[in-house]
Amino acid sequence: MLADFPIVAQAGTLGPAVQLRETARHELLDFIADELPRWRDHPARKTETSETALTDQLCDHLNSAARTSAGWDRVQFRTEVPDETQRGRRIDLAPKPCGAVLVIEGRRHTQFDMLFPIECKRLPTPKAEHRDEREYVVSAGHSTGGMQRYKFGHHGAAHRFAAMIAYLQEQTSAYWITQVNGWIRSLATEPDSAWSFSDFLQPVSDERAVGICRLRSHHQRGGGLGEIELQHLWMKMN
Repeated sequence: MLADFPIVAQAGTLGPAVQLRETARHELLDFIADELPRWRDHPARKTETSETALTDQLCDHLNSAARTSAGWDRVQFRTEVPDETQRGRRIDLAPKPCGAVLVIEGRRHTQFDMLFPIECKRLPTPKAEHRDEREYVVSAGHSTGGMQRYKFGHHGAAHRFAAMIAYLQEQTSAYWITQVNGWIRSLATEPDSAWSFSDFLQPVSDERAVGICRLRSHHQRGGGLGEIELQHLWMKMN
């Protein structure tokens, strides 16, 4: 029972400082990629189709998995986190330190700081009025496209590394690579476009046995923000 444990009064403490390697963000993404099929196939997981419900489930699973992991027990996951520079916007999923100050590349991250932002999208985009089928990349007349948000600094302007998770509810990863890069190609050929062929997704791995496809992309940003690296995790939903 909780009453059996000693109570230690603490105020304003954030826990010990933990030094992580420069590759820590990529390694944390590896952890997330490994957990995606375990979450999808968990026997207790209720079947959901909406992006919000799926991301909420995934957040719960990642928190549980991190607590019992050998290397990520100092990390927690949160949903709908306010963006640091665009306060009216929300990040779908964000890892943060838990019980420690994590130091990466000389920067201290407390429990109040995102390690990196994660955008979650469904493929295909649900059919509805005012929805754009290209929403993984861009949304016409809006700034709600997934890659668009990062490229133009609407999300993650304070970061040089970010991620996107796609819930593939139809078709294969190969099909969607062709579709997404086709949308980017069309944008890049428009007059005075800020998009270019350098924004293409580049395949990294395709683990068909577990339904996980990994890709990466790099995007030049204006306003002095510099380049951002996006890592893409695509999961075939059952």
